[in-house]
Parts: sequence; structure tokens; C-alpha cells
Amino acid sequence: MATGAFDDVRPPDAALIGDCVHCGFCLPTCPTYVLWGEEMDSPRGRIVLMRAGHEEGPELTLSQVQAWDNCLGCMACVTACPSGVQYDKLIEDTRQQVERRFARPRLERLRRRAPFALFPHPARLRALAPLLSAQRALRLDRLAARIGALAPLVALAPRTPLREAWRRLPEHTPAAGPRRGRLGFLQGCVQRVFLSHVNVATVGVLAAEGWDVFAPARPGCCGALELHTGYGEEAQARARRTIAAFEDCDVVVVNAAGCGSAMKDYGHVLRDDPEWAERAAAFAARVRDVTELLAEQEPVAERHPLEMTVAYHDACHLAHAQGVRAQPRALLRQIPGLELREPAEWELCCGSAGVYNLLKPQPAAELGERKARNVLDTGAHAVAAANPGCALQIAAHTRALGRELPVYHPMELLYASLTRRPLNP
Repeated sequence: MATGAFDDVRPPDAALIGDCVHCGFCLPTCPTYVLWGEEMDSPRGRIVLMRAGHEEGPELTLSQVQAWDNCLGCMACVTACPSGVQYDKLIEDTRQQVERRFARPRLERLRRRAPFALFPHPARLRALAPLLSAQRALRLDRLAARIGALAPLVALAPRTPLREAWRRLPEHTPAAGPRRGRLGFLQGCVQRVFLSHVNVATVGVLAAEGWDVFAPARPGCCGALELHTGYGEEAQARARRTIAAFEDCDVVVVNAAGCGSAMKDYGHVLRDDPEWAERAAAFAARVRDVTELLAEQEPVAERHPLEMTVAYHDACHLAHAQGVRAQPRALLRQIPGLELREPAEWELCCGSAGVYNLLKPQPAAELGERKARNVLDTGAHAVAAANPGCALQIAAHTRALGRELPVYHPMELLYASLTRRPLNP
């Protein structure tokens, strides 16, 4: 039975909607409100539209859907909100309603579905890697960039060596030195293919700090991209596979902010599944971002000097969705010689936001350039960012400004300090 314009399958919770007092603290932290100054493109405006979805109907309107589609899902409003409004749960459930209840035009439906035929599938990404390498070698990227539909994808394509895509992590890596315990490590999809050096560094640091690491080849994807875009059934299926793969691990570690945010949310994702709800909640409680886990322990491996200045970028799904802000900074400050610098407007999203920069390229590009300028203004020689989408977005936009900065995961910097190995350029 439908509730207004919503159906009865996990509609946005009316009680959570009622928590919003429309105070406006969220406005200056919301990327789309900052760009456009439109009330309906603010968190509180979108919540008003959710209330209307309950009270009016029988169908969702185009203006409602456009406002919700414009949201990056960055959750900066969650950090800013003094009333504790759980906007993350509201927008997640609302987007699933849209994909079930709103008849998008056929071409738009296909365009929104297209990224999910590729990104959650590591094998397909590996098949794409030689094509990306070839088009750069033949300078076809300049031609492709002139084609509107391809321009965002070409601009953001990673510029890593082809061998990266074929590198495999061992399933088991033993602790180097006194053993602290055993943990599970999610390899991810985009990260394992195009940024495999980040996974190598992460496992290396964990082993050096006394952890036996279990890193199974499957699951390939945790479901974060689909969850944050509104494809609930696909996200739930991936959540179940991820839980099953790591269920015997006391701790499950993630090094990609979007993945960690989704996995910590599994209890909500599977809350009405009688077989999986309890398992999902228990699993979510065991998930840690790698910086979060390491910051909880006294370091045992020696840190060697790394003489460089680094601008720290707060990945939205780490800083806002998970509330992990101090820990990565604390770890980086353990590295002798490394100077951290803080960009202006830290709370504003870089515009990556999962697949947002493919679905909404113009506002994503505006935010990307804004973030790139703020990072460059620090005078740092490199950027630290704990999410693959952020890394690709910032690299692309500093490159577009003619001053490309290398973007490193905090684990890469820590691994270089522990091993004295040079960083990837």
C-alpha cells in the first residue's frame, strides 16, 4: 500500500523527517546550495520535498526527483546539523523510491545504469585498462574528450601503468613481528584495478603493525555505488555477499571511504530482511576504516622521515558519513618530516561523489575546480585523500589547471615511511 507518492517498501522515515527544524546550519556546507543558492537544492529543502512525498501524491513529481538527483550524498549536512538529522538514511531510502516509482525517460534510465555495468566488476575494469592505455598512447583521449558523452569519463580516467590492473594481492599476508590479530580486508573494485598500489601499501602497513591480513578476491564490490544511487536490490545482494565473505573476521578493514560508509550502513540496508538483519548489524559494528583502526593502536613499526608538504583532503564519506577526521591526520603526523596543510572549505565535496561526476558532470566539474584551487593554494607538493573517486577527481582538476599534484592515500605515505621505498610519481 502506497504512502502518498511513496510505496510501503522502506519509504523515508517520517519520524526522521520530523527531526529537521529547518535551522539552516546545513546551507553553507551543502555543495549544491553553495553553487546555486536554491532552497530546494539544500538538505532542508529536499527534506521538505520528502515530507510532501508522504503527504501528497499519487506520483512523485519531476521537481522532487531533480532536487534529489542533484544531491551529491556527501553528508556534510550530517556533520553540520545540530539536531542530529539522519539525512544519510533519508536520501538513501528516497532514492530507492525514485528508482521504483518514477518513470524516467528511456535514455536517462540507460545513462544512469551504464556505470554499473562496469565499475562494480573488477574483471570488466581490467579488460578496459588496455584500451585506456592505448587511447593515451595514440592521443585519442583528446578526440574522445571533445565528444560530450565521453568527456567526463576521459578526463577522469586514471593515468596509472597498465601493470597496475593485473596486480593481485595474496589472500593471506602474515603479520611481520608480534601478532596483534587477524582481520579481513576488502579489496574493492576500482581501487583494486586502477589503484592497486594503494591496496599493496595498506596490506603492507597492516602487516608491519602486527596484523594477519585476509584479503579474499571475492566479493568484487561492496555495493556502495549502487546503494548511494538508489539501486537497492543490487546493493542488498552485494551486502549479503560481503557479509558472508568476512563473517568469521573480528575486524573488517576498508581503505576506501565510500565502501566503509556503505558497509557500516549494512544494518540499515538489510533491516527488514529476517534472515540477514541481525547478521548485517553485527557485521557493520566490526567495520573500521584503516586509519581508524591504526589510530586506535600504539604504533610498533618505525617511521622514517618523509620530507614533503601534504594537503589533507577530507573524503566526504570518511569525514561526514563516518565521522573519521582526526585519525588520518594523527597517523600522517607520526611521519617525521611530513608537514600537513589544511585547504580552505574542507567540508565541501570535491564533486566526485560515487558516479555523480559522470551523471552530473557540470556541477561536479565546478566543485572539482573549486577543490583543486583550494588545494593548490596551500602550496603543498602533494595531496592525501582516502577515497579513489576523490583521488581521480582532484588529480584531473589540478591537471586541468596546469599544476597537477600527485594524490596519495594516507597508507601510501605511511608505507613509504615504514619501508623507505619511493612513492609512485
